Amino acid sequence: MIGHPPSSHRYSLRVYYEDTDAGGVVYHANYLRYAERARTEALRDAGIPHAEMVERFNLMFMVHRAEIDYVRPSILDDWLVVETETLDVGGARVVLCQTVSGPHGVCAVVRVHLACVRIGENKPARIPPRWREAMAAMRHDRGTNTQTGG
Repeated sequence: MIGHPPSSHRYSLRVYYEDTDAGGVVYHANYLRYAERARTEALRDAGIPHAEMVERFNLMFMVHRAEIDYVRPSILDDWLVVETETLDVGGARVVLCQTVSGPHGVCAVVRVHLACVRIGENKPARIPPRWREAMAAMRHDRGTNTQTGG
């Protein structure tokens, strides 16, 4: 059961020493890790976890494309928030925008294209209706749901 539509999802985390590069700023690839965690938690909080889609339908979401715009650096001990918002949902694909913000504003914007695929075949498959409906509901204009992690 999905429950209340989650709208855009917010996931909070702290920048640790292990996240930074030699210059003391968050290593660029770590924004993809933050986005992945936030997507996982957004699906879980929406009542549509990856694990259930795998178990019930032998399907999973696979990143087909990711684009990152780096706006400003994050540094050690910054408190970051990753907001995940659905931009588009198709029969077998989803496009998300994930905005990573810190104490001084937006740090990075990640646009992620996900493909729903059958495990073992890696061929496109239709997104199950419950997942499609919940992801379509993750739009910024419907309110906010917050998840704290880290």
